[in-house]
Amino acid sequence: MIQFKNINKIYKIGDQEVKALKNVNFEIEKGEFTVILGPSGSGKSTALNILGGIDKATSGQFLFDELEINSLTEAKLSDYRRDIVGFVFQFYNLIPSLTAVENVGIAAQLTGNQSLANAYIEKVGLSHRKHNFPAQLSGGEMQRVSIARALAKKPKLLLCDEPTGALDSVTGLKIIDILRKASESSETAVVMVTHNAEFAKLAHKVIRLHDGEVASIETNKTLANLSEVIV
Repeated sequence: MIQFKNINKIYKIGDQEVKALKNVNFEIEKGEFTVILGPSGSGKSTALNILGGIDKATSGQFLFDELEINSLTEAKLSDYRRDIVGFVFQFYNLIPSLTAVENVGIAAQLTGNQSLANAYIEKVGLSHRKHNFPAQLSGGEMQRVSIARALAKKPKLLLCDEPTGALDSVTGLKIIDILRKASESSETAVVMVTHNAEFAKLAHKVIRLHDGEVASIETNKTLANLSEVIV
């Protein structure tokens, strides 16, 4: 489904070149919950930006269902981000003047089926809070709304940038569980960037980056239960 083939990303800062990614290769399948692990500066956020069509690789091939994303025009990249990709960020990015269900409804409009807003609010366990505004929700509840919003557009690829970074450990594990179940139930490829190695136990695939290179790729045949993870 998703292939990175010899992906390189070079940023120019003045007269200097910074190699954020160096010949990165990996594959991600439908229904997989994949964790990209690495310390700050390892290239994991750069990889996520390329996967999301926010940035383009300097060289190499990025294939999504055999479509070469790196060669798309800006207009086609916009279509890719709208139609294929869902995003979950660390700090929610909810619209404060809209209720929880209204925030989700914005994404549901892209499918032409507004009823999906209620369906996905229910899926993340917030039916009883759907008419509350973001300021009336806890951090964990706001993150669940952001996940419902991302899922409501029925993305083929769901990208999560440190989605538990602002949450306590118990709530963070619940968020990971929702994401993992989303991949298994909808055949959406879910990719999460994190620096927390404990989350590797909960993923189908673990891609470890170090200094812009793939250090290892591991597949978990058996996934850990939430109770087995210490964060």
